[in-house]
Amino acid sequence: MPKLDLSQLPWRTGSGYPGKLAEPCAGRSVQPLGDPGGLSQFGVNIVRLAPGAASSLRHYHMEQDEFLMVTEGTCTLIDDQGAHEMMPGDCAAFPAGDENGHHLVNRSDKPAAFLVVGTRTPTETGYYSDLDMMVKFAGGEFTFTRKDGSPLTADQTGEDT
Repeated sequence: MPKLDLSQLPWRTGSGYPGKLAEPCAGRSVQPLGDPGGLSQFGVNIVRLAPGAASSLRHYHMEQDEFLMVTEGTCTLIDDQGAHEMMPGDCAAFPAGDENGHHLVNRSDKPAAFLVVGTRTPTETGYYSDLDMMVKFAGGEFTFTRKDGSPLTADQTGEDT
C-alpha cells in the first residue's frame, strides 16, 4: 500500500450524538486513515481535540476492541478508575465487553491528538456510562436509544420537541 498523504485526507468535525449531547465533542476532529488505506478489518483514525473538547461521551463497546496512543499534547483519560493524564507515547487499551466507560478530554490550553485503532464488526452495541443511553450499529447506521431500547426523550438529548 502506498504512503498515505495526510494533507490530502479530509477531517470530520463534531459527533453524531443527538441534540445537546453533541456539545462536548464540538471541538473534536477525526481524520480517517483506515478507509483511505483500504483497510476492512479494523478502523484507524487520528483524533484532534481542541482545548476543552471531549473525544466522545464516556462509553464502552461490547463487540469491538479499542486501542489509542496520544501523539500530541496532553489528554486526560477518564474511565471508571478516575482521571489519568496521558502524554505523547502513552497508550490505553479497551477490550470488547469490558464495561469500563472511557473517553479522552483535553483539559489543557493547547490542541491535543491521538491515534485510535478499533475492530470493525458488522454490528456493535455500546453503552454510555454516565447516561441512560445505548448505541447500536447495524447496516451502516447508528441508532441511539435508552439502555432498555426505548426511545430517547427530548429531556435526555436537550432537543426541542
